[in-house]
Amino acid sequence: MNILILGYGKMGKIIGEIAESRGHSLAAKINIDNRDELNDLDASTIDVAIEFSQPEAAVENIAWAMERAIPVVSGTTGWLSRKTEIEKLTADQNGAFFYASNYSIGVNIFFKVNEFLAKLMNETSGYKATLEEIHHTEKKDAPSGTAITLAEGIFKNVEQLNDWHLVGQSTENEQSLPITAKRIDPAPGTHIVRYSSEIDEIEITHTAHSRQGFALGAVLVAEWIQGRKGVLSMDDFLSF
Repeated sequence: MNILILGYGKMGKIIGEIAESRGHSLAAKINIDNRDELNDLDASTIDVAIEFSQPEAAVENIAWAMERAIPVVSGTTGWLSRKTEIEKLTADQNGAFFYASNYSIGVNIFFKVNEFLAKLMNETSGYKATLEEIHHTEKKDAPSGTAITLAEGIFKNVEQLNDWHLVGQSTENEQSLPITAKRIDPAPGTHIVRYSSEIDEIEITHTAHSRQGFALGAVLVAEWIQGRKGVLSMDDFLSF
């Protein structure tokens, strides 16, 4: 494939390396400093765009590709308040848009374990749920997109919870899940879900040792999305 990388930071560079190691070519590597180069690209030669940019650039980047019939695989977090715009654009263009807050296969298994545990805890009294995430200091959004996905998995299954808040922020919602967001170098990502009671504590944890798993997952999805249409997710890719 000929892959356009939108967002050539740490993740974008690893994605590019993995893509090339799998026999693909890179149409361009776009970041904030050379975005004007998009105007010189022949969109008809691009098979897929992998978008790992910044929240403030994500919608414009995705729309640029979608309007040129380029399938988009996006992993940028912090912009999802505008996701419905992209979903509508995908439908209007009969395009393909794939979004995941995390492309690691291990993390997506962790999502399912989280939902299963939440179902069990919904039937058990006396436990308080909390969530903690740890990332490197360059990560701008907090909580992480992965943490929000975990929270949403809890909301689907625990009747007493319907919202989240960052620890340190005031909230009057007693049904709000507390999330602690820590920024510590060089941590690529740790997520902990806890259920605590006076008697004991239940905890599940996913710890990433590097960004390789995230990047490989994005490239595998880029290979898989060829010929598909619509708004797609990791559930589609993994057939959960």
